[in-house]
Amino acid sequence: MSFSNYKTISTVLQQFKVTYTEANFIEELTFNIPESFRNDLSFVMREGVVDNSEYAICENLIYPILKEVWKPYSSKLTLWSHQSLNYDENLSGFPEYILAKRSPLGKIVFDQPYFLLVEAKQDKFEEGWGQCLAEMIAAQRLNKNQEIIIWGIVSNGKIWQCGKLQENIFTKNEIFYTIQRLEQLFAIINYIFK
Repeated sequence: MSFSNYKTISTVLQQFKVTYTEANFIEELTFNIPESFRNDLSFVMREGVVDNSEYAICENLIYPILKEVWKPYSSKLTLWSHQSLNYDENLSGFPEYILAKRSPLGKIVFDQPYFLLVEAKQDKFEEGWGQCLAEMIAAQRLNKNQEIIIWGIVSNGKIWQCGKLQENIFTKNEIFYTIQRLEQLFAIINYIFK
């Protein structure tokens, strides 16, 4: 079953026997946002159509932010866009973004472990979390190590929600982050990448 078939968190929790909790576990790790990025984002938000589709959200809001935070980590991590992630017939599909360990074979080799999966939605956060959690479970199983924390983000570009999967416990961060508080948003994404 494709990740997109999972429409609620509860469906995924029941099917894969994962426990749901909520806590504030994200820490802020300061990130220096370049002025050129701020100017570009301001221009796009003011002049562009940034949220008329999931693709527009990805291209205009989510990817530019992820890419900026990823740059300092690029020697160790690779940021993949719309890459196939397949564990079995129940856990397969194309997450919007995956952060994975850089392969020793080069940047074009999709290698594990997988750390972060990002799902973009047009204000359908429940559906987004159903898909994202299924993707996180697939990544955890592909890594063959339940102790590794798998991170997840669901965003409509303006609001960013975070969660983590460790062993069979999914914890959703209680605090949401917004693009209007750019320093805080970059700081929490930097924490996840670190």
